[in-house]
Amino acid sequence: MNKHLPKATHDGELRIGDRIIPCAVLEDGTRVLSTRGITRALGSRKTGTPEGVEIGAPNIPPFLASKAISPFIPNDLMVRLNSPISYVPLHGGRSAFGYEATLLPKICEVLLDADKAAALRPNQKHFAEIANVLIRGLAHVGIVALVDEATGYQEVRDRLALQAILDAFLRKELAAWAKRFPDEFYQQMFRLRGWQWKGMSVNRPSVVGKFTNDLVYERLAPGILNELETRNPKDDKGQRIAKHHQWLTEDVGHPALAQHLHAVIGFMRASSTWESFYRLMQRAFPKKGTTIEMPLGD
Repeated sequence: MNKHLPKATHDGELRIGDRIIPCAVLEDGTRVLSTRGITRALGSRKTGTPEGVEIGAPNIPPFLASKAISPFIPNDLMVRLNSPISYVPLHGGRSAFGYEATLLPKICEVLLDADKAAALRPNQKHFAEIANVLIRGLAHVGIVALVDEATGYQEVRDRLALQAILDAFLRKELAAWAKRFPDEFYQQMFRLRGWQWKGMSVNRPSVVGKFTNDLVYERLAPGILNELETRNPKDDKGQRIAKHHQWLTEDVGHPALAQHLHAVIGFMRASSTWESFYRLMQRAFPKKGTTIEMPLGD
């Protein structure tokens, strides 16, 4: 019976304040919240279906069917509430029912509209109070992101998002060289390191490349440096065939690089020591997934 139903690939519990709602991500990427979980989270004790309806069949949550509340439900929402998504839970068993996660804010809005119109009975006022708490929580973090985090789906989502970032920032083929790093970037670096500046024509210490990776490419966008090192590897002599920036796209990569360098140079100008400058960088442009500072020595 379940072989034609979508299957859950991830599941978990969505926590908003002191409310807990079981949730899942289906194989087609749809994020769902348990119909019973939504009903309980909004403070209703009635989670079953009315008499005369087949046990376990999809049905609008009883508290929303109230004569005081149902007039505030838009037609398109009513259709979706009457047709929950039936799916196979992650660990199998009987089919489960859920609503698309994006319906939760809409349900809360219905309750708040009913309260604003003074349509709620005294024993229904708590629905509006809970809805207000939930919708405030949802305003801070998107419901889709919350479900992804609760189920572990963010790992899949992050891989897809990372690929989209790389596609936007990096070219498919190497571009011709053009000057992208202002001389001042290196002049300020030498000043803060206490090194003597002899101009761009003089070979720079090898650590300059490490500092450049740390200050620029590791903070430009997630995964950029790793991908650049894959596309632009060192040869047997430790040299690269091109500069990393030659792989950046004209419409996204280069503008982002220019904007980032402008900010970095500004911090350099405002700093009297390498240590104070680096603290500013860590605060303003932290590297994704780490708070470990680069060693200050050579």
